[in-house]
Amino acid sequence: KTPIISPPTDCISPIGEELILKGLKKEVNADFFTAVTRPPAVYRGNPFVIEVGLAYGGELEADSPVKIMRFANRVPLLYQKGACAITEAVTTTNWKAYHLKQPKGSRPYGPLLILVHMASVWVPFTSEAKEAIAHYPEIIKEIKLGLQECGRKLGAYLSRRAKAAKEIKRFEYLRKYVPHVAEALKELNELSDYEAERVQKLLLEVLEDDRRYTKNNGALQGSLQGYLAKEEASDEHTDPLTE
Repeated sequence: KTPIISPPTDCISPIGEELILKGLKKEVNADFFTAVTRPPAVYRGNPFVIEVGLAYGGELEADSPVKIMRFANRVPLLYQKGACAITEAVTTTNWKAYHLKQPKGSRPYGPLLILVHMASVWVPFTSEAKEAIAHYPEIIKEIKLGLQECGRKLGAYLSRRAKAAKEIKRFEYLRKYVPHVAEALKELNELSDYEAERVQKLLLEVLEDDRRYTKNNGALQGSLQGYLAKEEASDEHTDPLTE
């Protein structure tokens, strides 16, 4: 087997991840942005580079198919979306793995905008009108790899957001019972109003620590006993818990 030298890629002009992010942030009011520029690849001896950008959340419509922005050598492709390799790559990517709804054989649904740019010395358009990119396996593969790389970042963001929302809901639910627990401790231990108020404050601090350090395998950095001991040590000459 004779090794074949890859064609030069210095003639390709990609947009770049930084400019893609700047453009998305300028045009779209969203909560999450990410972009990736794939390494150069080759189809039929022609070098090309695929770039992908995502914008999620914000003012994007949540109950409609995702929006797709297609570019070839920095020129937007406005027509024949269904005949384009970019649309096929988006449709055949498993977006459910990144926490998005996706009907079988269709684009995913959600507040998501997808930007795909192909830079090449020879973009294989489907017609002379240059409105859609031809379905070459090498091109579709690179587009899907770029979508998957951005999708993993999006999935990680959505997982963190869902976990944070769950923790906030749990915190607010438990917080409702703190006054009742403090009142019960007051009756059982015959505490004064001042002592009961301080116990309630300590319980809220413990609960806040629980929420703050959940990532540390659920281990608390402090406990009620530790707080009580600390309070007793600091107040033993002024306001002890027991008189």
